[in-house]
Amino acid sequence: MSSSSTETASVVDVTMPQMGVSVAEGTVVAWRVEVGDRIEADQTICEISTDKIDTEVPAPVSGVVTEIVVPVETTVAVGEVLARVGVGEGAETARAPEPPDGAPSTPSSAPSKSSSAPSKSEAGPSGPSTSRPEGAPSNGDGQVDAVSEPTPAPQAAPRADGARDGRRYSPVVQRIAAEHGIDLSAVPGTGRGGRVRKQDVLAFIESGSGGSTVEEPPLHIESPYRPEPVSAPPAGAAAAAVPTGELSRMRRQIGEHMKRSLETAATCTTWIETDMSRVESARKSLGATALAFVARATIAALREHPDLNAWLDGESYTRHHAIHLGIAVSLGEKGLIVPVIHDAHELSVEGLAARIKDLARRARDGGLTPDEVRGGTFTITNPGQFGSIMATPIINQPQVGILDLEAVVKRPVVVADAEGNDSIAIRPMTILGLSWDHRALDGAIAAQFLASVKRHLEGWTGA
Repeated sequence: MSSSSTETASVVDVTMPQMGVSVAEGTVVAWRVEVGDRIEADQTICEISTDKIDTEVPAPVSGVVTEIVVPVETTVAVGEVLARVGVGEGAETARAPEPPDGAPSTPSSAPSKSSSAPSKSEAGPSGPSTSRPEGAPSNGDGQVDAVSEPTPAPQAAPRADGARDGRRYSPVVQRIAAEHGIDLSAVPGTGRGGRVRKQDVLAFIESGSGGSTVEEPPLHIESPYRPEPVSAPPAGAAAAAVPTGELSRMRRQIGEHMKRSLETAATCTTWIETDMSRVESARKSLGATALAFVARATIAALREHPDLNAWLDGESYTRHHAIHLGIAVSLGEKGLIVPVIHDAHELSVEGLAARIKDLARRARDGGLTPDEVRGGTFTITNPGQFGSIMATPIINQPQVGILDLEAVVKRPVVVADAEGNDSIAIRPMTILGLSWDHRALDGAIAAQFLASVKRHLEGWTGA
């Protein structure tokens, strides 16, 4: 999220935050404040959702909400203004001007929590309630006094506004709970007034305190993986293709980002074969995937060849000391996302394995934060779960390289003993592919980097 002061320097804009390189827009799913509310810095003011991340937007400053610009369920681009906060002395008087008599009391672009829902008399006793909290005073024309405090609803039955047992739940919280079979009344809330936040639900799931036991779907990082067999169409069924609709927003954004990368970078790909015998033995004893070992070897190789741990933005080349490692995670038909392990160079192979598993799980659950999908300096992808043996990954801009880990497959290879005698043996082999930007690097450096990764994997000693 970014903020910028207006010309009077007494109002601060709250904008749609950037949440990953391929995320260009987001949808406001709930407002947690109203015009006139006094808020503190970092207090959650609204909840937003994208095809990759659901998150809460904090206030950039302390002050008074002077305007809500974007209504609920509205999708806007990254950087667009969501709301405005008045700061400093006289902030209460810095609100948007009052409309003329007969006009709505909120701007047409701002959400009116009571105008968008049917009244109790229209919806009936069991229908959706108005957004005016029970017990909140009205100003006589159906609008809620902005500074009134809501009181808990007396009924315990689920309602359209997300309230159960007197507590209100955001759409994000309700969705995560529904996916995991969680009874939200059993989740302790740490938000203001005991409100259950997204973090509370994720912590509840992590603790194993509730929800149904569902086998985790395979990760993008597992290799090899056998997908469920696809049933053959019934005899006599028509074979004609049937349109299934437009591409999803995530698919469009991924496509735009990948196309932009190909148009920007001078992409080349170099491959190398690697014997994974020692890694396979070590990972079985640790109960980790091969990816954690490849990540550790990659970090060591980036230390030896720092030119690949860099960004190239236009003509600006930046080499990074810290290694922030992106790991591509498949979200199935939805697409993919690249969460980032920040300061990955500080982690052991066991630590990397734990972080990869945690990030992948929360990526599928929509529990990643904006900071966890940005700032990567180098990326690893692993499509080998389906048995593929070679690919040409597309660079994740503005990075200058991406490493591809393919399936580990046992096959006959020529090996030499200590005396140099050759023989044929069965070895678990993989192919590592490096796509690199020829604007920033040359082929010799790419080959040396891959040779370094290979050396660390084939000579694995448990370091």
